[in-house]
Amino acid sequence: MSDKKTVRFIISRQDTPDSAPYQEEFELDYRPNMNVISALMEIRRNPVNTKGEATTPIAWDMNCLEEVCGACSMVINGRPRQSCSALVDQLEQPIRLEPMRTFPVVRDLQVDRSRMFDSLKRVKAWVPIDGTYDLGPGPRMPEKKRQWAYELSKCMTCGVCLEACPNVNDKSDFIGPQPLSQVRLFNAHPTGALNKGERLETIMGDGGLANCGNSQNCVQSCPKGIPLTTSIAALNRDTTLQAFKNFFGSDQV
Repeated sequence: MSDKKTVRFIISRQDTPDSAPYQEEFELDYRPNMNVISALMEIRRNPVNTKGEATTPIAWDMNCLEEVCGACSMVINGRPRQSCSALVDQLEQPIRLEPMRTFPVVRDLQVDRSRMFDSLKRVKAWVPIDGTYDLGPGPRMPEKKRQWAYELSKCMTCGVCLEACPNVNDKSDFIGPQPLSQVRLFNAHPTGALNKGERLETIMGDGGLANCGNSQNCVQSCPKGIPLTTSIAALNRDTTLQAFKNFFGSDQV
């Protein structure tokens, strides 16, 4: 009897966006410090399932391999997270890999995150500038504000918080916690604040703050530990003030 240690994966697969999902099992030789990404690379190099059948390589997204780009998000043992930082030694076997179902599946573990990026466009999650010429040094932020704004800027648009949020689904137009937190970030910037009212009015409409159910799944799942619920609470206050401004027609409220 062989004492060789192996790792077993049960992977949810889907050949096309419209086809039915199915499961396929793979078994790999164990290596110390193996992460889910390295295991997927090994399967791609030799795509043979546990039945000994040759199959197609697994499709998934990846880029930086160091939890910075956010591209390799997937559901691992029922929890949405980054596959580059998911160590095999810390996972219960068999390891189950599934795509994030909040987003349309392209193929296998690869999803289309356009919904999230479209929401960022909707809330104008950028600092506007006038032209490409040198504008000189920008306005300085107070150190206290800069410190908490930096925490919000750690967001890598991985989509994990949207996957964890029960209010983000195909039956809701809720933009989710990630774009909301970016509204707070760019409204805090001295130049970004030029569009503060516009951003706030956007999230006061359909799919905005009112759709948040305060489950707090987002802040628990965020791989960067971003205080998403703190941002949502702060935005509730900001939108209330914006509503008063709109009612009284004054910028002095």
